[in-house]
Amino acid sequence: MPELPEVEVTRLSFASRISGARVLAMHMGKPLRWPLGVAPSVVVGQTVLQVRRRGKYLLLDMERGVLLLHLGMSGSLNFATSQAPAGKHDHMDLITTQGVLRLHDPRRFGAVVWSESQDHEPALKLLGRLGMEPLTDGFELSAFQQGLKKRQAPIKQVLLAGDVVVGVGNIYASEALFMSGIRPTVKAQKLSGPRVTKLHTAIKEVLARAVAQGGSSLKDFVSAEGQTGYFQLEASVYGRAGLPCRVCHTPIKQIVQGQRSTFFCPLCQKH
Repeated sequence: MPELPEVEVTRLSFASRISGARVLAMHMGKPLRWPLGVAPSVVVGQTVLQVRRRGKYLLLDMERGVLLLHLGMSGSLNFATSQAPAGKHDHMDLITTQGVLRLHDPRRFGAVVWSESQDHEPALKLLGRLGMEPLTDGFELSAFQQGLKKRQAPIKQVLLAGDVVVGVGNIYASEALFMSGIRPTVKAQKLSGPRVTKLHTAIKEVLARAVAQGGSSLKDFVSAEGQTGYFQLEASVYGRAGLPCRVCHTPIKQIVQGQRSTFFCPLCQKH
């Protein structure tokens, strides 16, 4: 599943190229996770002002509304001057004066949704409960500490929930917890101030490094320019069950939390 770094890499790969483009046509394929909500003709004729990201949503700001895109489990976007005829798994073509933005999504868990603004439904429902953005100055340490103090669940589960801090997906939660020396099973509210500070720093560093590496291409992720990511090649714990820790050489352990695999070093990461 594309996580925050992959979505940010996708945004960076086409945002400047589509900004200022006027929409000439919009073609929708098979139904996605949620309906567009309006006739495609509503989008036609509008200009793309900018492309933003909120959590794992991409927001194309238009003159009279916003188009929200979500990549779901297997989706990817491609932006090119022209596209080949749409295939079986191509479910949106946004044809503009500067190129065609195509959503490719084999499992159809992605979404293309129109909203009058970010402060109106359905955008308000989709975005309103998301936590702090970890790659911005809005990711404040004090607010992070306060949010964790209210949660009794294991810290890994709290990070994945996305209501305290958004976008720390499975790969990056495992890596940030390793960097900060915290066992993923520790209850969030039990973390001391210094440990929360280390985790806060680790989350920012891990996500920034992942964006710089183009994200993680575990299966089929590519940017809107068709480029794969490389972060997974330098992961310290994720996907390395049984292999020696890169720091202490203890075998990495794998457990399941909330139906998701968690990887950690039993020596470097403390209870």
